[in-house]
Amino acid sequence: MIPEDVPYEATLAKRREAITTICVHAGEPKDPSTGALDVPIVMSSAFGFASASEAAGAFRGENDAYIYGRWENPTVRALEEKIAALEGADDACATASGMAAVTGAVMSLARAGDHVVAPRSMYAEAARLLRERLPAFGVTTTFVASTTADYAAAIAQGAKVAYLETPQNPTLGILNIAAIAAVAKAHGASVIVDGTFATPFCQSPIALGADLVVHSMTKAMSGHGDVIAGAIAGRKDLVAAARDLVVKGIGAVLAPMSAWLVLRGLRTFALRQEHACRTAFGIAKILAEDPRVAKVHHPSLASHPGHTIARGAMHAYGSLLSFELAGTDAVRRGAVFLESLRTMTHAVSLGDTRTLVVHPASTTHSTMAEETRHLAGIADGLLRISVGLESLDDLVADVRFALAASEKQT
Repeated sequence: MIPEDVPYEATLAKRREAITTICVHAGEPKDPSTGALDVPIVMSSAFGFASASEAAGAFRGENDAYIYGRWENPTVRALEEKIAALEGADDACATASGMAAVTGAVMSLARAGDHVVAPRSMYAEAARLLRERLPAFGVTTTFVASTTADYAAAIAQGAKVAYLETPQNPTLGILNIAAIAAVAKAHGASVIVDGTFATPFCQSPIALGADLVVHSMTKAMSGHGDVIAGAIAGRKDLVAAARDLVVKGIGAVLAPMSAWLVLRGLRTFALRQEHACRTAFGIAKILAEDPRVAKVHHPSLASHPGHTIARGAMHAYGSLLSFELAGTDAVRRGAVFLESLRTMTHAVSLGDTRTLVVHPASTTHSTMAEETRHLAGIADGLLRISVGLESLDDLVADVRFALAASEKQT
């Protein structure tokens, strides 16, 4: 899906053109009562009924009347329709956070006694859910390497859910969604894909065979670093079950104001991602040629183990990359690198308008045991960059300045 004989910039422009109208218009018709072009922020916790029969029908699911804010809200519903359109899914459910989406998706598909297969390299809090929290409810997990063969072997042991994260956090490893989904379906297992790193701009998991796709909309989908939100998209009955559990049951409700902020961010989503993906591509190439850098993780590079899979399955290579400093004492020199940045921001999270840099081993993945972290390929000196909207020249200058400062520590 990413042709090698076409300039990457042209591929990005084509993807932007494919979804930008959806970003602007899906789920947001003109308000019939006021003519407002932007979806109103509906702050009511309860909704009145026109008649007793309408109320009874609403509780039986026979009409679309709104009942209570924990169940559904017009502003949130507009966002859900836009997410479903972007993912090519039957339906979508918005949640209070990305972790609420992950938890709701897994727990709606797995019961006590069921087994999950997941990658070793993944978002640490999601890994902690699978490793530490769900076993108390009788759900266990096998963590495997990022190959289809490893997934297939584990799924064949009786897994109920195959959980994928691709590209992976923070190693940018690539999983073959279509191949793993085919194996899962053959064994009666469901497939969940965390698409936060890829976003709908770069990847369409539903089209590749996933049953559900989850997102932290806190990141690039909202894009402005000012809201916490999550999403689950997929087949209508599966989304309904996840919504019933995590939103209605557990109460991980997305506030109308937060939904409105994500809607606002999504209108420029395609434009932002086109720029960020193009810039990340440029930074990855430059870092790969720098002798002060031992390894660069970005699927655009031919040296990346997942390059061929990414080229065949993704729309774009993404706006995140990670790299490892060459030489000894990488942790100390990595700290100097971070403290020498002038344009980039040392902060967790990703998908912001600002370019964010983080040291996973000491922050986002510090809850992982050192042995487990190394097994996942997360080196002590690994640095992750989430590219924002600054210019390529300014970001490259910043990287080179910080590399020079870190080199002086050797």
